Amino acid sequence: MNLPRGPENLCFDKDEFMKADFDVDHFVSDCRKRVQLEELREDLELYYKLLKTAMVELINKDYADFVNLSTNLVGMDKALHQLSVPLGQLREEVMSLKSCVSEGIQAVDDRMTKQEDIRRKKMCVLRLIHVIQSVEKIEKILHSQGTKELSSLEGNSPLLTGQVLERIATEFNQLQFHAVQSKGMPLLDKVRPRIAGITAMLQQSLEGLLLEGLQTSNVDIIRHCLRTYATIDKTRDAEALVGQVLVKPYVDEVIVEEYVQSHPNGLQAMYNRLLEFVPHHCRLLREVTGGAISSAKADIVPGYDFLVNSVWPEIVRGLEEKLPSLFNPGNPDVFHEKYTTSMDFVRKFERQCGSQASVKRLRSHPSYHSFNNKWNLPVYFQIRFREIAGALEEALSDTLEEAPAHRLWKLSLQILARYSVFISEVRDQHTFAFGDWVSVRPISSENTKESRKSMPVGRKESSVTLNPSEDQGNGSSPESLPVSYISSTQLVYVAADLDKLQDQIPDILDMIKPKLEMIGVKNMSCIAGALEDSKTSLSACVPTLNNRIIQDLSESSFTYLKSALEVPRLYRRTNKEVPTKASPYVDSALKPFFRLQNEYKDTLKQPMIHQWLEGALSESTQKYYETVSDVLSSVKKMEESLKRLKQARRTATSNPVGTNGGMSDDNKIRLQLALDVEYFGEQIQKMGLETSSIRSFSALTELVLTAKDQATAEQS
Repeated sequence: MNLPRGPENLCFDKDEFMKADFDVDHFVSDCRKRVQLEELREDLELYYKLLKTAMVELINKDYADFVNLSTNLVGMDKALHQLSVPLGQLREEVMSLKSCVSEGIQAVDDRMTKQEDIRRKKMCVLRLIHVIQSVEKIEKILHSQGTKELSSLEGNSPLLTGQVLERIATEFNQLQFHAVQSKGMPLLDKVRPRIAGITAMLQQSLEGLLLEGLQTSNVDIIRHCLRTYATIDKTRDAEALVGQVLVKPYVDEVIVEEYVQSHPNGLQAMYNRLLEFVPHHCRLLREVTGGAISSAKADIVPGYDFLVNSVWPEIVRGLEEKLPSLFNPGNPDVFHEKYTTSMDFVRKFERQCGSQASVKRLRSHPSYHSFNNKWNLPVYFQIRFREIAGALEEALSDTLEEAPAHRLWKLSLQILARYSVFISEVRDQHTFAFGDWVSVRPISSENTKESRKSMPVGRKESSVTLNPSEDQGNGSSPESLPVSYISSTQLVYVAADLDKLQDQIPDILDMIKPKLEMIGVKNMSCIAGALEDSKTSLSACVPTLNNRIIQDLSESSFTYLKSALEVPRLYRRTNKEVPTKASPYVDSALKPFFRLQNEYKDTLKQPMIHQWLEGALSESTQKYYETVSDVLSSVKKMEESLKRLKQARRTATSNPVGTNGGMSDDNKIRLQLALDVEYFGEQIQKMGLETSSIRSFSALTELVLTAKDQATAEQS
């Protein structure tokens, strides 16, 4: 079904109504993104009338068919009854055929199920046959060596023994695969003791063959043995065997605590001997597994990393168990020497790894992390910090004699330094949210105490606020507040204290200078420079504090100024009188500025208050200009939409007028905005500020005056 076409300027698509998933709420919210609700309502009413007209035209077009509908249905009951008898017979035949087909399908399904069951049982039997064949084949290979004892494998040539084990390992892999697939079969339980015997024999033979190859330095035996381990997926067993048999005795022999403590360079000598293990005892293993540079790629047995999985874990175990004093941070000098020596050993050991991948595996190994975590670095740094801080305090104390002036000098510098840190943390921590308290991170307890000390006696934090929402915030529950917060009022006091302290820093030098001269201090330039540095450090915080306070004032004011968006709603189709005074939201928006000017005039300097007022008013005026501009643009679009609507209706309908005698709603909105801006400028002048110093105010005034002139011209 096709809906009638409407005007091209409709704010919605008529096809939206025909969608299966049409939702009214989604439709309205989507249209509100493009136009206001008033324009949407006008377009819907227009299209509704078009639909009614189209429906009437459709009925008139097919009126004859509607009237003849009842006439054409005469005798239809008799015709339908005549058709019911053959249709019933046809239905019975179809149901009979369906029953026969269903029986045939069920029979086929039953036979297919039986065939699948037979195939599954056949596969189980074949796997069991493969298990028996593999066991018999392995046992035949073993017995073919001419002796019943397992040690008979050692009597053959090493190369032949390695080849035999490879054949057994290959067959053992197939045996393991079929045994896992046949798990739970009774026959497998009978064969399991034979499989266990083969496994034990193979494991014992591989271990003995690997040890023999390492002892005799026979590369072929080692290669065959490692390849066999890889075939049966037991590479970790080979690495563990090397670690236990080859590495552990050497590590236990080298790592001796008495030797390390009795020799001057005992730790370095021990590490050197540990590093010698790899080239002397692991040369063949590295050549076979590709860890050495000279290894031939054709003869490499992949999948092994003896340095990472065999040598390094045993070294770490030996250091942790037999040399626990290595990680003791009690003596920081000795600890630092041991740590640097140990880290140098780790770097040299990493260089012995054959590739970057091996180094990555080493650094991700659990024993590597365990070795690094054993070094108690936080305790070492605490001890070092105490030494450095103590030496610094002692050096500062030795420069002056213990005298009242000296103590006053030290106390003055300490207070200034701590106050500078407090100001920096306040600057970084305070984040405005229209007067709410929002902490990026809590201030330390020490700095919180300093902030309380910095407050002048008799001031109450909640007595005066820059905006009304702060009074509500003070009544929040303790659980909802951050651990430590800085309110807008507190930040104003901090700025006032900071300004006063900067003025009084020169007086500190004048006060202590005579007393320092009495005790023989002559380097006054150094003392003056220290105070100047403190003053510079405090001055660096002033711009950020000013910006924070200006931002808070601006956001508090614009919270009310953005109510200009509600002006069209007050006059659209309400028949209100022509506006003659400013809206109440302007007074609410200016309250934070008057409160700052009146209640802090004895605390802050007037230039500082004027700087904050100009900055905050400039920011809020810029946002106010954008808001008013959007409102006037929307009013203009509404006028144009109404004009197009009149043309579509082809009727002469006047603009909605109020009871005052004919001014349109749109012109009332323009006049109200002009009155608001005019009153806003008058209040700025009452604060002692010039509107020319407020950014964007001239553009705002020009904007509303143009709108006011348009409203006056249309009225006249």
